[in-house]
Amino acid sequence: MGLREELLRGIYAYGFEKPSAIQQRAIIPCIKGNDVIVRSPAGMGKTIVHSVACLQKLDLEDVKPQVLVMVPTRELAIATRKVIESVGTYIKPICHACVGGTRVRDDQIQLDNGVHVVVGTPGRSYSMIERNFLRTNNIKLFVLDEADELISKGFKDQIYDIFSNMPTEIQVILLTSTMPTELLEVINKIMKKPIHIRFKNEHTLHPLEKFRHFYISTESEEWKLDTLCDLYETLTITQAVIFCNTRRKVDWLTEKMTHRDFTVSAMHGNTNGKECDKIMREFQGGSTRILIVTDDLNQSIVFTHVRLLINYDLPVKEKYLCRLSHIRCKTGNQIAVNFVIGDDNCVLRDIESFYNTSIEELPMNFADLL
Repeated sequence: MGLREELLRGIYAYGFEKPSAIQQRAIIPCIKGNDVIVRSPAGMGKTIVHSVACLQKLDLEDVKPQVLVMVPTRELAIATRKVIESVGTYIKPICHACVGGTRVRDDQIQLDNGVHVVVGTPGRSYSMIERNFLRTNNIKLFVLDEADELISKGFKDQIYDIFSNMPTEIQVILLTSTMPTELLEVINKIMKKPIHIRFKNEHTLHPLEKFRHFYISTESEEWKLDTLCDLYETLTITQAVIFCNTRRKVDWLTEKMTHRDFTVSAMHGNTNGKECDKIMREFQGGSTRILIVTDDLNQSIVFTHVRLLINYDLPVKEKYLCRLSHIRCKTGNQIAVNFVIGDDNCVLRDIESFYNTSIEELPMNFADLL
């Protein structure tokens, strides 16, 4: 691909030996400066596509914003910033997450000190542009990651406002899992003769079909913990990865299960690198049987010895496949168990419809399936 040597070293250090199918097709057109639309299911490595393109194109001597990445949530902004910094370990880009829930003054100070890459949510990013804290005259790459979710969350007008402040010759990279009508409108307004990269036979590419999918209904949130513990006591050896929707829930569930004498580890976006490495070694080595995580789990982390994934909290439909992609056991059935309460039934049906799959009620002989 003609990547700079320091970037290649960072890619290998991050854990990649060769590009995925979508990375093979999308990285070079992005580096060449084309407007590019990348459409594929979640969990296929789209974030690495724009991260590599961004790092290859940076002028490190010019410490001004050169890349602006828009994402729909604060958690994804922080996770994306970490991916860019990790892949760019030997390039040392200055990358800042510009998100709500933090002090505006802190953003101003960081931007005044100089950054190469800004990863942000639309609201805070546009606020920084309006106040002239985030200057856009040097930005050469504008990325919309999870663009369909940006649109579904009502950010279309803010994207237009942000784009109107970009230089005339800005390059746009748009990454999405689906193509709703509103997103087509955005594409027509902000992109010039984009190259479309899409996997038409998407079902064969993602890990969905490698799993059997089940659900357990409980009457209330309070009953989920007892149900989880009852479920796990029927399993003698199996390790599991358990997903929660928030870091607070991860910490709470870890404390509750530890109190009930389960051997539990936990990781989320606030877990530092050395601690993550230690937790992974313990879990991969079998010292702990349960690993509790959030959706900002590093995308390069893959479990080849784990067959059981539990969604303690149901994700939005776009995140369901992304969670499954972390489990790639080479032998035996892979099982996904979803905890469902009340309105979660609508979310469950939405996931079934979105992926054209079936999620059945967990049978009594569940332990035999593993």
